[in-house]
Amino acid sequence: MASLNLLIAVCMAYGAALFLVAFGAERAALRGRSGWLRSPIVYTLSLSIYCTAWTFYGAVGFAARSGLEYMTIYIGPSLVMIGWFWGLRKIVRIGRSQRITSVADLISSRYGKSNLLAVAVTLIAVVGTTPYIALQLQSVTQSFAVFAAADPTARMGAESQTTALWVAAGLAAFTVLFGTRNLDANERHHGVVMAIAVEAVVKLCALLAVGIYVVWGLGGGLGETLARIDASARLGEWHIANGRWSGLIFLAGAAFLTLPRMFQVLVVENEDERHLRTASWAFPGYVMLMSLFVMPIAVAGLSTLPRGSNPDMFVLTLPLSQGQTGLAVFSFIGGFSSATSMVIVAAIALSTMVSNHIVMPIWLKLQPGKGAMVSGDVRHVVILARRLSIVGVLFLGYLYYHLSGGGAALAAIGLISFSGVAQFLPPLLGGIFWRGGARSGALAGLGAGFAIWLWCLFLPSFGEGVVIPAEVMRHGPWGLSWLRPYALFGIEGLDPLVHGVLWSMLINSGLFAGISLLSFPSPMERLQGAQFVNIFQHSASPRGWEGGTAQSEDLMVMAQRLLGAREAQKLFQREAERQGVQGYLPEPTGEFLQVLERELSGSVGAATAHAMVGQIVGRAAVSVEDLMAVADETAQIMEYSSQLEAKSAELARTARQLRLANEKLTQLSVQKDAFLSQISHELRTPMTSIRSFSEILRDAPDLSGEAKSKYAQIIHDEAKRLTRLLDDLLDLSVLENGQVTLNQSRVRLGDVLDHAVHATGAEDGRLSLRRTPAQEDIWIDTDGDRLAQVFINLIANARKYCDAEAPVLRISVRRAEGQLIVDFIDNGSGVETSQQAMIFEKFARIGDQKAGGAGLGLAICREIMLRLGGAISYLPGQGGAAFRVVLPPPEALAAQ
Repeated sequence: MASLNLLIAVCMAYGAALFLVAFGAERAALRGRSGWLRSPIVYTLSLSIYCTAWTFYGAVGFAARSGLEYMTIYIGPSLVMIGWFWGLRKIVRIGRSQRITSVADLISSRYGKSNLLAVAVTLIAVVGTTPYIALQLQSVTQSFAVFAAADPTARMGAESQTTALWVAAGLAAFTVLFGTRNLDANERHHGVVMAIAVEAVVKLCALLAVGIYVVWGLGGGLGETLARIDASARLGEWHIANGRWSGLIFLAGAAFLTLPRMFQVLVVENEDERHLRTASWAFPGYVMLMSLFVMPIAVAGLSTLPRGSNPDMFVLTLPLSQGQTGLAVFSFIGGFSSATSMVIVAAIALSTMVSNHIVMPIWLKLQPGKGAMVSGDVRHVVILARRLSIVGVLFLGYLYYHLSGGGAALAAIGLISFSGVAQFLPPLLGGIFWRGGARSGALAGLGAGFAIWLWCLFLPSFGEGVVIPAEVMRHGPWGLSWLRPYALFGIEGLDPLVHGVLWSMLINSGLFAGISLLSFPSPMERLQGAQFVNIFQHSASPRGWEGGTAQSEDLMVMAQRLLGAREAQKLFQREAERQGVQGYLPEPTGEFLQVLERELSGSVGAATAHAMVGQIVGRAAVSVEDLMAVADETAQIMEYSSQLEAKSAELARTARQLRLANEKLTQLSVQKDAFLSQISHELRTPMTSIRSFSEILRDAPDLSGEAKSKYAQIIHDEAKRLTRLLDDLLDLSVLENGQVTLNQSRVRLGDVLDHAVHATGAEDGRLSLRRTPAQEDIWIDTDGDRLAQVFINLIANARKYCDAEAPVLRISVRRAEGQLIVDFIDNGSGVETSQQAMIFEKFARIGDQKAGGAGLGLAICREIMLRLGGAISYLPGQGGAAFRVVLPPPEALAAQ
């Protein structure tokens, strides 16, 4: 028989082993040897923190009390992973694109980066998770008590509270050590995640070991065990209530998405979006294995152990009762792993939320002047806030355990926590799928749903008369029976859990949808809504700032205090090099401010980072394109409202005219922005190279002849590139102004195509050409040089953008309705539908932006064909990029 002191020694040795695993993973990540830490298997195993002490111990107790109802806690998340993979992928993409640090950060960012909403979500998360942390402390304390009862030398009566306190203190120390080592959201908690993955394997093996012993060692084999389950006297009392069954599946699925610890590992710790594909089948397989022996263990405990034994501890008491001390110790380590992994990650997630959305905003407001500019290292303040938050969160869990007495079933405590965090579901799902969701609706829904959860589920969980007087429980406050916690609005007879979840979620969702429909979201809310709902189209960095009165020096000071001097300097130097600016202070452009805000959000959250940058910039602004998009949507809403109220035909016509004018202004603004941005980039790049290498030649007289030749060649090439760009600009300007002079002559179409092929170098074999010379033997009256220029552009585009493994370009010629048609069709992926309408505009590019070029080629082609009396167009649905050049009949050309 193992003594309690031996068990404590084993527990401490296991904790030391986890410490070494975490420490080794952290060192490997720092040295750049973390490829194995970023594997999909480690990511999947980290999701196992869903399987806490509730599923390790409490699932057996759940089964012993309610039969197959325990399966609901596994079915819910499995359905989410298998049937809602596309939704999870969207949430993960949002988290990575927006640098989300917590579920509070995601919800607040979606609704205009509202810190008030972030505070509300944080407080609900802390209160909702507190029972779950207490559940873990209770499970560890009860497991110690089981061994103490079997050890005649140990005393474990009133000391259970002390045991829970020591467990909470130890977990707080481990979490502080490995959960607050960095602030950047991109620097994952490699040590913690690796420790969780190891614990996932340990608790699974421990539960399987107990199950195998129960079936084949204690039960006499699989057949006898199944017969014992079938013949169990308790089986007749195990019935499935459809309402409760459905409610528990819903709660388990909702909690999988909204529990702070699950959001932490599912979204924040995600290294690669593709890991979700592995987790979508591996995680359901993991929970299936965890649930495999729950029912046999429950039935064996009911039939073997004395009546009145705690079903939650069957996993421990069964091996102990049969003298299997080693197996019992292994089972204890599995349960200890289940509890500790949950508490560690939950504490990290909650401390991040508390420090980012409560402590830091308060601290910044207490500072004189601009909060981001005060003396002192903000980085240390953030880390200290997170460490104190971890201690505070674990203390709240211990306090709940102390006040509740630790007498409730583990499953009951877990379900209360599930229903609390499920209040995040309406604003979360509404935010990522509905652009009309508003901050006011989210606040109202969360507030009302949380209040009902407190009244109907959380406060009664302490026991009758502890918080809510027994008289109020039976007759309602002030004698109002329709306000009774278990019979709200006069609805009686429902299961208390189903009753609380039904009313809280119904009122939460109703207020969110109703107030969102009646309110008018701010421009920032609408822009964030567009980003979140259409995340797969807007994963690139959105523009949301203008330089305003910002100074790069002020931004550097702020960044150093949040990111640290070294990281901030690296960031600024990298952006300066990208802008082509000497030194390490880039220009405070809107794009740079957006990058800086994203980096800071990893330290203090998106809402606080936005406010801090706004303090220095002086104002937040959006691009003209975004403002026009918002104005267009606003005009549509106001038009619709006016039509309903006034029924005025004149107002409707005026609104339509304004909308058309607005759309034209938007298009003009977009073209202007694209022109200015692209031309400045295309001119600056070669000029920068010419300037840099000419300065090297000037200031370095001891260069070798080979180096001088190399730099001179670079200057020559960049000058040619600049000349080509200027030639294209002048050519396009002449064509657009109608000042071009055509040199009409009689040419053979095949000769023009041959010239174009030679000019592009398409004969080098990289692009296989398919031509029919007999079709090209046609004489036409046109400007052969200009027509060849069109053909050269089309063939060059095929060489550059065709992404097939063996690129092929088919050139076909035919006559149709008196016109000569020349089609250029390649076998690549073609031009995306969203780009087809813009490819003939100035500075529009086909395909990958990294392919180079100023985007003038097709615009010049369009103008040339217009002057030649023909046309050029894109042909969709051809399997690849397809362009059609239409030439007028020879007589029409001769009349030009």
